[in-house]
Amino acid sequence: MKILSTKENLQVLYEDNHIIVVNKRVGDIVQGDKTGDKPLSDIVKEYIKDKYNKPGEVFLGVVHRLDRPTTGIVMFARTSKALTRLNEIFKNRETQKTYWALVKNKPSLPEATLTHYLTRNEKSNTSKAHAKEISGSKKASLTYKVLKNLTNYTALEIDLHTGRHHQIRCQLSAIGSPIKGDLKYGADRSNPDGGICLHARKLSLTHPVTKNILEIIAPVPDDALWRSI
Repeated sequence: MKILSTKENLQVLYEDNHIIVVNKRVGDIVQGDKTGDKPLSDIVKEYIKDKYNKPGEVFLGVVHRLDRPTTGIVMFARTSKALTRLNEIFKNRETQKTYWALVKNKPSLPEATLTHYLTRNEKSNTSKAHAKEISGSKKASLTYKVLKNLTNYTALEIDLHTGRHHQIRCQLSAIGSPIKGDLKYGADRSNPDGGICLHARKLSLTHPVTKNILEIIAPVPDDALWRSI
């Protein structure tokens, strides 16, 4: 896929009058939080303001988020019409999200659907997977398949069926295959950049305005291990 722009390290994957899609880096926060760090949304606003020489405030709607240590596709709305429709599309799960992950221990099966019931701990900002439904839990489902066996890790492709807090991280940890660098969920060491090897690789959906089918693919991080897939 052609990269539209890499200005200020912002990698734009797709852009039109209604939406803009970027490839999030490790450490970027999608929306402002208590850290006070500059969010990705502000960087994208500056990019739009500069590129189109827009006076005044730039409208940008946050549609979905990725965890700070992950990388990959993040879509923003450039108009209120697109934001309203995208909110419905994501709420109704009319999207197909595919992730890539590098895990330490190869799963016992080359391909499987995982179903757990997750409970969330707000204090530690973690989720816990349970085999059966318990009070306060939410059903989580995903399908994974082995993409490639690497020297010390296994590359997985994951299709999400639900969108729970830390779902992929938690469910892979629950089967004994924690994501590389993910100390919260059982990795034995952190990555040098503080991130984890989870990448939002592909997003497919119907365009909120034109109704065309969009399929966006995000290049993996510029890292030898990722490039070996």
